[in-house]
Amino acid sequence: MTQLYQGGIPPEISPPQLFLPPPPIEQKTPKDAPPSYEALSIPPANDSQPSTTSQPPGPRRLRPPPPLDIPALAALRGRRVILASQSPRRKQLLAQIGLTNLETIPSNFPENLPHTLSPWEYVSATATQKALSTYKAELDSPSGEPALIIAADTIVVSAPGQILEKPRSEANHVQMLQSLRDTGPHRVYTAVTCIAPLTSARDPGYALESGTEETVVKFDREVTDELLLAYVRTREGADKAGGYGIQGTGAILVERIEGGFDNVVGLPLRLTLKLIEKVMFKADDDETLGEEEDLLEEE
Repeated sequence: MTQLYQGGIPPEISPPQLFLPPPPIEQKTPKDAPPSYEALSIPPANDSQPSTTSQPPGPRRLRPPPPLDIPALAALRGRRVILASQSPRRKQLLAQIGLTNLETIPSNFPENLPHTLSPWEYVSATATQKALSTYKAELDSPSGEPALIIAADTIVVSAPGQILEKPRSEANHVQMLQSLRDTGPHRVYTAVTCIAPLTSARDPGYALESGTEETVVKFDREVTDELLLAYVRTREGADKAGGYGIQGTGAILVERIEGGFDNVVGLPLRLTLKLIEKVMFKADDDETLGEEEDLLEEE
């Protein structure tokens, strides 16, 4: 039933309120606004081609996007950030989130942990030891204490559960790829460890965060031995655990994956960024640390 009010206005609402327009919303322009979409489509200027707003001849080349503007990454600008790896693929992946001025200092950890460990334990412990050894080596560096150490380790585990290293020879390389093709889907594990020094003098002097990601990869069973040998002779996979690079020609061997593509390449970016945010927050606010164990003392 509809209830009628005298004058058509409910008694609890005063008439002036019905006709007052809402206050205008103040429009705030950010201090550092992102570049316009039109500007992004103009190739960057160089010595032979001055900057212009007119359409350049030929196909348009997009400018690289600006770095992510988030507190954890902003806190690292102008400071030492070390990738404890000589992998160009990991360096390229970190550049995608704005970490372009990286120092690459490979860890001196021998990576000789026993294979009796589970794959998860093996890869996690290796990444952690890589980060710790590099952090320890750079503590008294003339370049100054690093603001962040990033280390990672990637392993390939065959369907029967064997941890695969880098191929030792051409024959071993072919056998490795044949096994991955013939025994069913294999698993790729990448562990990432981030270390940042504490702003206070509290023990152990650093914050550490670590995580591991898993991806299932299935080779195409119809890949021939001839194709495997041809791929092996490109030597693309000679320096990679499992003997193939999914981001390159090795993609022709893969039928499908379940999980992150960048994890198979060697660095899961989503996980890495989460770890960077956590460890930088811990480093600035050591009350969130709890009772941290000094892993350097165990070496």
